Amino acid sequence: MFTNINRVVKTLVTVDFFYNSAFGSFGPVFAIFIAGGIEGGSAAVAGLATTTYWVVKSLAQLPIARFLDKTDGERDDFWALFFGYLASAFVPFGYLFATAPWHLYVLQGFLGLAMAFAVPGWYAIFTRHVDKWRIGFEWSLQSVFAVGMAYALAAAIGGFVVDAFGFRILFTLAGCLALVASFLLLPLRKHLIARERPGSALPEQIKHR
Repeated sequence: MFTNINRVVKTLVTVDFFYNSAFGSFGPVFAIFIAGGIEGGSAAVAGLATTTYWVVKSLAQLPIARFLDKTDGERDDFWALFFGYLASAFVPFGYLFATAPWHLYVLQGFLGLAMAFAVPGWYAIFTRHVDKWRIGFEWSLQSVFAVGMAYALAAAIGGFVVDAFGFRILFTLAGCLALVASFLLLPLRKHLIARERPGSALPEQIKHR
């Protein structure tokens, strides 16, 4: 599946597999946590928490993306991605201390802001490095492996973990996995910056090293 896939695409897909596994592990049972662990938790609270995430992310993402596009090179894209993922990794730990609906709204808003930085950074880097002769395959690899398989496996495992050990263990494991995924991005930093140095190889040459 990863045969002859260039380093950048392979790393982004692998990192996203672990990152999506972290958040996918509690996604399907999150409403149960809200109903049982949040004072006054209800379907309305769960819906408003989700809305808070999407509103904040949607309002912030386009201005951030515009700023990243105006800045030359990939350093800004990389750091937006890295710190966005890193910041969002602390959200599952925040759920451990959430007891009121407003706690959830703050955490969801923070998550939305973190992803408003991470998503355009990820898109920009992936788009530049995807192999032009198999664009459909590599985007589909991201969709199938890093999203579909990650959420499918994580959802099942997360449900069993909650039944056996409870939400505190699940959120702790999810946060740790998201942190690991964030730091797995760091080896890309030197590789991406090397492309910007005068006299360095062209993107088509360097990305296959």
